Amino acid sequence: MSERWGFTTKAIHGGKMPDTHKSVAPPIYQTATYYYDTAEEGARLGQEIPPGYVYTRWANPTTRALEEKIALLEGGEDALATASGMAAVSCAVLTAVRPGDHAIAPSAIYQATYQLFADMLPGYRVETTLLPDSSLPSYERALRPNTKLVFIETPTNPMLGITDIEKVAALARAHGATTIADNTWASPYNQTPLANGVDVVVHSATKYLGGHHDVTAGVITGTAAFIKRAKKQVRLLGTTIDPFGAWLVIRGLATLALRMERQNASAQRLAEYLAAHPKVSAVHYPGLPSHPGHAVARRQMRGFGGMLSFEVKGGYEASVRAFEALQVGKRATSLGGVSTLVSHPAGISSVHMPKEVRAAAGIVEGLLRVSVGIEDLDDLLADFDHALRRA
Repeated sequence: MSERWGFTTKAIHGGKMPDTHKSVAPPIYQTATYYYDTAEEGARLGQEIPPGYVYTRWANPTTRALEEKIALLEGGEDALATASGMAAVSCAVLTAVRPGDHAIAPSAIYQATYQLFADMLPGYRVETTLLPDSSLPSYERALRPNTKLVFIETPTNPMLGITDIEKVAALARAHGATTIADNTWASPYNQTPLANGVDVVVHSATKYLGGHHDVTAGVITGTAAFIKRAKKQVRLLGTTIDPFGAWLVIRGLATLALRMERQNASAQRLAEYLAAHPKVSAVHYPGLPSHPGHAVARRQMRGFGGMLSFEVKGGYEASVRAFEALQVGKRATSLGGVSTLVSHPAGISSVHMPKEVRAAAGIVEGLLRVSVGIEDLDDLLADFDHALRRA
């Protein structure tokens, strides 16, 4: 029955663990280990993929409830929670490739993911190609006989590039490669890449899934076979989420749809406002008809999301003046929570990318990235107007 429920009903009632006390709120199993009554039971629990619980690095009832919810919301067969978004990305990637393989990803992506592909994978003898853009022709040109992984991030960070998920996934499948999509920016409320042919979805649950700037977590979802393999990575590397962190994400999921509706609407209005502002030279938001990926985004997204970026006229100096004049918007990294957060990619969040790579990806010196929160829209618009007057 749960597969037929609506999104928020799944988010609230899906994946509920049995509880002898009939608690409405899911209990937190804040334990590192579990006892067993007999040697036979201990032997059974100690199997590689146990049906029960033996040690929280392996499995935990609170964590399992979160995983079942994520699988329901994304349409996956199974899911795996991790200690951070990068734990999810790195463990999923390392599950998909082996030495001698080739992997493809866009260059204009989350900076830590960029470093994983540019710096770490070559050390494991995995060849990588980082694309100048996330278009289908770029992915097609990058394919090699040993390509085993195609990585998608859409919308991309921080330029809001849109990838045609269905076409890239079909390209990868025809080539025998696994497709992993980072769905953090869209959230499963706005986009479900598995329904468009992707094999695996990863999230930084720190962002929209948690939604309150108070937890660090990640999730992987996809086929049961892939998740079973990924569990080996997570258990051996120790990137397991803690039970309280899992509980915080469960709490956040209950209001995800409500928050996303507000953030979708506010981001759309802010993007329209900035596009008409005399101090702004460009706005990157897929909800604007002028965005090159607008038609694809309309086809594969329910809403256009709460993220946008814009370029301040006058370059670095002017953008810093506007950046530092914000009062409602907070100067902070991260995204996806109830507070509006603004970052300066060229000066802060993308500094680990070589300058020439940033320039090729369109990350100019005057770019500001905005994660729109749930504040009153009039207050947000007034704050950005005030800030831009200082640019």
